[in-house]
Amino acid sequence: MIKENENKLMLSDELISNKIYFIRDKKVMLDKDLAELYGVLTGNLNKAVKRNIKRFPEDFMFQLTKNEFENLTFQFGISSWGGTRRLPYVFTEQGVAMLSGILNSDRAINVNIQIMRIFSKIREMLTDNLSIKLEIEEIKKKLKNQDKNIELVFSYLDELIEKQENPTPRKQIGFKPGNNK
Repeated sequence: MIKENENKLMLSDELISNKIYFIRDKKVMLDKDLAELYGVLTGNLNKAVKRNIKRFPEDFMFQLTKNEFENLTFQFGISSWGGTRRLPYVFTEQGVAMLSGILNSDRAINVNIQIMRIFSKIREMLTDNLSIKLEIEEIKKKLKNQDKNIELVFSYLDELIEKQENPTPRKQIGFKPGNNK
């Protein structure tokens, strides 16, 4: 959903979130999607990037392999890219931030701010999930130790029960009446 208020473009968080993918273990956005959000042609976006290529090292932007691109289009069922001639470029969070330096329209600036906020929210969610997973693992370890301790208690109880059922005769000690030796 796109709203324009007082020269400020507002995109829904969901719209932007749906355009963030995990490829090569990185959160990335496709050049086509970014161009659409910025209101420019994909070719023009890529030309601006190529004019400023020193700002986009491999960890900021990379081109998808044919296999990655096919996997991505397969996820959507029918390709929405139409007849693309080149494999798309994808931009990491740092790459998207760098785009703000080369795209200076008001729309690009506002969209970029929103995208950066969404990336931050995703990072927070992943961090929260990680801390929850770590806490769960800690609880599992404690439960495993509890199981071992309970097993130990039961084995001691079994030993005590066995000794009670099969008592060994005890040798009496101390004074014995009628024994005058």
